[in-house]
Amino acid sequence: MNARKLSQLGVPGGEAMKLAGTAVRDARQMGIPKRDIPDLLTAVVENPADYTQDALLGDLANALLAQQTAVAEFRPRAHPAPYHIWGANLEKESIAQMENAVQLPISARGALMPDAHVGYGLPIGGVLATHNAVIPYAVGVDIACRMKMTIFDLSPHVIRSEQKRLANAIEAETRFGIGVGFARQQRRDHPVLQADWTVSPITQRNRDKAWEQLGTSGSGNHFVEFGVLEVLHDELGLARGHYLALLSHSGSRGTGAAVCDYYSKLAMDLHPELPKHLRHLAWLNLDSDPGREYWAAMELMGQYAAANHALIHKHIAKNLGAKVLLDVENHHNFAWKELHDGETVIVHRKGATPAGKGVIGIIPGSMGAPGFVVRGLGNEASLQSAAHGAGRRMSRKQAIKTYTWSEVKKFLRERDVTLLSAGLDEVPMAYKDIHEVMAAQADLVEVMARFDPRLVKMAPHGERPED
Repeated sequence: MNARKLSQLGVPGGEAMKLAGTAVRDARQMGIPKRDIPDLLTAVVENPADYTQDALLGDLANALLAQQTAVAEFRPRAHPAPYHIWGANLEKESIAQMENAVQLPISARGALMPDAHVGYGLPIGGVLATHNAVIPYAVGVDIACRMKMTIFDLSPHVIRSEQKRLANAIEAETRFGIGVGFARQQRRDHPVLQADWTVSPITQRNRDKAWEQLGTSGSGNHFVEFGVLEVLHDELGLARGHYLALLSHSGSRGTGAAVCDYYSKLAMDLHPELPKHLRHLAWLNLDSDPGREYWAAMELMGQYAAANHALIHKHIAKNLGAKVLLDVENHHNFAWKELHDGETVIVHRKGATPAGKGVIGIIPGSMGAPGFVVRGLGNEASLQSAAHGAGRRMSRKQAIKTYTWSEVKKFLRERDVTLLSAGLDEVPMAYKDIHEVMAAQADLVEVMARFDPRLVKMAPHGERPED
């Protein structure tokens, strides 16, 4: 009986969970039928005082009583972990979420990026370092959401002269929308399918679904777009000038969402002591089986997200008969083991770009605003992180209520952008000014190149977002 099943019976995490596992093993050795064990555990969970002297369940009963006392005595830490804010006029709700996060007993330090807005638990644009613990919701629903850019040997003028050919390449080589994938005879192949998918029951159960969705783009703010890249710095690996570039944004699709859902609920089950406003910040200790299991699943989803992008770019390049001059890519919904302040900590970047000294990353704007290839400055105050985009300035619902397609089309025409499809909730006016965001983090990254979108494909209008 695994930790998830035990938690469903009401067994809390920590010592009680460990003793429940021992009781299950001992019960089986004593010949108690497997079908009767859940009832025994439910009974002791509901009335632990009745079982404190029981030979089989006494240790568990006493641990439950002790843990109930501990739950009743939960208090936030007197001195929150320190954190820094970049940017001005951030919404109060996202700051409040950051302040909640640094109250956790496991928190070491935090940072809030200038594109921040409200998320589940940790705000999007939030960075949090913890001691030996991982918070599933601080990684995010779309585990390993990622950016990838490919620069081709084709002239950027083909965006206008051969627009139909470029559009057909996007339409043919990836898929958009909730739950969409490739038909079995069209499925993509990649070495990630030979990885160990048994690291978690969730990844094992969803491997076929993951294969079906391999090389697809999903919905919400995920996109594939062609644009003009202006290289501003020789050290990027290309001569200064203008190039045709392909930029994509997507993550680990349905399997990543299933991993987040399962382990977030498990973490909350294991931490009943957390008050309601901290529930989505429940964590898994990395010395525990659930923590190790989630970490392995998260790492696998990182490989899977990278494979998604690799296949999109590979097949579009092949479709066009184009040569790849340079690739740039990075995650921005992930957790890393890093050294900060002289100790190894777990750094969660939920909608934040790694910006270690010399690290190359991509910070997109919106379908109507430029994005940037950047090089990290290694600023320790931000835990070597930067924004992951412009960031929303209004909710999806508010955007739909506020704007019309006629307004959006006029806005895009003025910026020479052709939109193949998207939802009204993703209109560029719903996002912050990317130039203000970049100015607010001049001490975190330096700009190496500018990307201006010209041909954009997102999930069709009406799709519910995944991320």
